[in-house]
Amino acid sequence: MDDRLVDILTNALIPFALAAIEVTIPLAIISFILGLLLAFFTALARLSANPFAKRGAQFYVWIIRGTPLLVQLFIIFYGLPSLGITLNAYVAAIIAFSLSVGAYGSEIIRSAIESIPKEQWEAGETIGMTYAQIMRRIILPQAARVSTPPLFSTFISLVKDTSLAATVTVVELFRRAQQEAATTYEPLWLYIEAALIYLLICTVLSYYQRKTENYFNRFHA
Repeated sequence: MDDRLVDILTNALIPFALAAIEVTIPLAIISFILGLLLAFFTALARLSANPFAKRGAQFYVWIIRGTPLLVQLFIIFYGLPSLGITLNAYVAAIIAFSLSVGAYGSEIIRSAIESIPKEQWEAGETIGMTYAQIMRRIILPQAARVSTPPLFSTFISLVKDTSLAATVTVVELFRRAQQEAATTYEPLWLYIEAALIYLLICTVLSYYQRKTENYFNRFHA
């Protein structure tokens, strides 16, 4: 590796790190939080006895899971302006990623809730608990333990998926790597450097995933 390439990689490191800290990570966190809220209410709708809520939630999950995230992102950012709806690129990315997390996360939460034995519902009803009390005090604490590993995996995948925001001009980590590569003509090593930063972020998240799983396992016999 010659001195010129070393200089290019060294000079790119700080801009890459800043793009990750200022754009990529916040984009993933905001999208995941909003998506998780959407996932929770969608899961409840899927479990609801109300046919309209149940069918609406099923339709939403079907649409999002059945179409590519990149296509959804393009529809929101490039397609909606034809209807007079123009969104900032960052906002469009948050909406697309949140919808994706909401759909996939709702299936995780729904299956976690359904994994709790029906006898526990019946026990709660026997002592006079309402549906909300049973859900809050009995079902959700157990479902949280079950759903933590797949939800954490969804968040880790989301961190990597934020690279798709580069296609709608959001200057996150991958977009910054593209810009550097276009001016230095060293795409291979710059993209490898960006990949290593993604790997570092995901490794840290994987560590905290294990810590969280161990925390919940303390309460499981």
